Amino acid sequence: MMTPQDASAAALRIAQMAPIIPVLVVDDATHAAPLARALVAGGLPALEVTLRTPAALEVIREMAGVAGGVVGAGTLLTPADVKAAKDAGAQFGVSPGATDRLLDACEEADLPLLPGAATASEAMRLLERGYTMLKFFPAEASGGAAAIKAIGAPIPQVMFCPTGGVSPANAADYLSLTNVVCAGGSWVAPQDMVLAGDWDGITELARAASQLKG
Repeated sequence: MMTPQDASAAALRIAQMAPIIPVLVVDDATHAAPLARALVAGGLPALEVTLRTPAALEVIREMAGVAGGVVGAGTLLTPADVKAAKDAGAQFGVSPGATDRLLDACEEADLPLLPGAATASEAMRLLERGYTMLKFFPAEASGGAAAIKAIGAPIPQVMFCPTGGVSPANAADYLSLTNVVCAGGSWVAPQDMVLAGDWDGITELARAASQLKG
């Protein structure tokens, strides 16, 4: 059974792989492997597949077989989501918030989790349990980089991966913060490029994102 401390250590290692974690909503599992290969080739190995489409679990299964990739499941809301994601091959999980039942399920499944927090109280509650690597969501709607910086002043031991409204225009604002390890973004896999099979174009977007700095 994974401890919160071990979960956060594993999540931190994944977050440190690249400055951006692609947040992926994929409708067709046939796109999964070539999309994963394109993103990994561009320097973004950590991939978050959101459980927002009927194909999501099959997408995770396909991406889990791509060399060099580390595939996670996003939008984990329930213990059933955790089991399904783990069975599909997810190597980490991401949630928009955190409940005791969800945290318990991830720990029991040995699935490292990036639990969501958007306030100091939420961050303190997760820190009290032993989590030090969190998702900050929804980032822009919750005050953006200024909010994360403010939370970091009294709670410097907590690190964040902001997602929600992060773009090439503001990513550097987040990545410049000492308590931000990486950010999650969907712009590296635009739906029109995925549908067109423009894998070279996606690799170029990923390569540019992999070079982002604060």
